[in-house]
Amino acid sequence: MTDIPVDRLVAAYIKMRDKRSELLRAYEEEDEAIKVQMDMVESKLLDLCKTIGADSLKTQHGTIIRSVKTRYWTSDWEAMHKFILEHKMPDLLEKRVSQSTMKQLLEENPDLMPKGMNIDSRYAVTIRRSSSAN
Repeated sequence: MTDIPVDRLVAAYIKMRDKRSELLRAYEEEDEAIKVQMDMVESKLLDLCKTIGADSLKTQHGTIIRSVKTRYWTSDWEAMHKFILEHKMPDLLEKRVSQSTMKQLLEENPDLMPKGMNIDSRYAVTIRRSSSAN
C-alpha cells in the first residue's frame, strides 16, 4: 500500500484542508472589501452618466457603458411550474438536472432511464477530525 502511516496521511490531509479554509476566508474577506469599493465607484459612475445623460463615456483608461440589466426569479415555484406546463414553455428553465431528484428517481425506478442521461460515479473519501485533535 504505502510506506506512510495512515494516521500521518490523515493528519496531513486535515492540516492542508485547514490551510485551504484559512486562505479561502482571507480571500473572501479581501474580495468582499474590494466589491464594496467597486460598488461605490460604479454608483458614482452611474450617477455621472445619469447627470450628463450619457449611456457611454470614453476615458484614457477605459469606456463606461451604462445599460439596463434585468434579472428574473420566482417566489412561487408551484405557480411557475403550472405556468410552464400551461404554456408549454420548458425553455423558461435552465438546462441542468437536479442531482438529488434524479438520484431518487433512479433509486426508486432503476429501469426508468431518460435517453441521453449520463452518470459518473466514483469513490471518494471523507475525513473527519478526531474530537481529541482539537
